[in-house]
Amino acid sequence: MKLFDSHCHLDDKSFGGDLDEVIKRADTAGVTRLMTIGVNAKTSVRAVELAEAHQEIYASVGVHPHDADNCSESVIEDLIKLADNPKVLAWGEIGLDFNRMYSPQKDQEKWFRKQFDVAGRLNLPMIFHERDSNGRLLEMSKNHADSNLKGVIHCFSGNHHELEQYLDLGLYIGITGILTIKGRGSRLRELVEFIPLDRLIVETDAPYLVPAPEKNHYRRNEPTFVKSVMLKLAEIKKEKPEHLAEIVWQNTCRLYGLKA
Repeated sequence: MKLFDSHCHLDDKSFGGDLDEVIKRADTAGVTRLMTIGVNAKTSVRAVELAEAHQEIYASVGVHPHDADNCSESVIEDLIKLADNPKVLAWGEIGLDFNRMYSPQKDQEKWFRKQFDVAGRLNLPMIFHERDSNGRLLEMSKNHADSNLKGVIHCFSGNHHELEQYLDLGLYIGITGILTIKGRGSRLRELVEFIPLDRLIVETDAPYLVPAPEKNHYRRNEPTFVKSVMLKLAEIKKEKPEHLAEIVWQNTCRLYGLKA
């Protein structure tokens, strides 16, 4: 199987001592493309550095809702300059998170709106983070969306109604290792049935969200483990893993504007 980890955080300190080995393990497992994600100015810079240093790594830049209260026009301008790098293929992780409220709602909404407009102007797909926004992310996206909206709902955790609306907007749905976890993933396994094959992408969110097959042996998630997500997804969708993997590979390349 040829696999693309569409969302990971390779700048995380947990990869500080063995990133080269992590990348080699991924390649051995067939995970030959990786998207490392920026969540603020510092991590966006690091994401681009990693992408420049490794052929198989691509980068996104953006400000996560947790970091919204530290955002500014100058930060956005710096990110726009970073986005000029040919290895930057997306804007994000952006969105709304009303669960932990690390940043006030007004700041989250202000900078989400701003980044939505910037990404549209730069013609970059967006990587959306949504948690407990009670429909607000959907509302704001609909208000700003046009026929050219491109993006993915990272680590989808919504309900059926929200899923339908995301699909109506033309968005891809990112599936993580939560799918494999017995209790926590039960609702997601039900909803995956309703996602068309051509809208599915897989991701690890490494070093977070270790899939169930590896959870008892590893505390850190890594891109190699996206294969476990794919195998579970194929089981649920009743597809041959190799066939589904090819579809998801094509989806991810299409999302990020890469040749498959």
